[in-house]
Amino acid sequence: MNPHTDQHTDLNPDQHTGRHPASRAADIEAITRLVAAVEHSQQAKDPEAFLALFHPEAIWTTAHGKVLLGLKEIADFTRRVLPAANWDGRVSYEVAHVLFIRPDVAAVKVRQRYLAPGQESEGAPLYVLSRQGDDRWLLTACQNTAVAAD
Repeated sequence: MNPHTDQHTDLNPDQHTGRHPASRAADIEAITRLVAAVEHSQQAKDPEAFLALFHPEAIWTTAHGKVLLGLKEIADFTRRVLPAANWDGRVSYEVAHVLFIRPDVAAVKVRQRYLAPGQESEGAPLYVLSRQGDDRWLLTACQNTAVAAD
């Protein structure tokens, strides 16, 4: 038995969300896959793969503070800048923390790293995700934040 869990966690829903722990674990797996899909789309500089991860009414704020409202604005911006991105290294996106605000809404803190020979930069995005009726999680309200070097 895991000392950090209640012996009845498989039977009792979480008191805050009403979801069973097995459902919560599945949600965290799905959220981790979504963040991995963001990483893959960025590494491949593939705007269509990236855009498929968004809620139609999503809000996105870039690391430079540009606010994009709705999938059309996000798509126009992404199709213009992502394929033309001039970095040749590797990108890494890692789930750092998940806070379930409601059973179908999660705030996800991500550690974002751009790794290239002789240089590295980091971002600290916050993704608010919403779970759809088909159990897919989508990017809904996101703030990308550059981390300043010390």
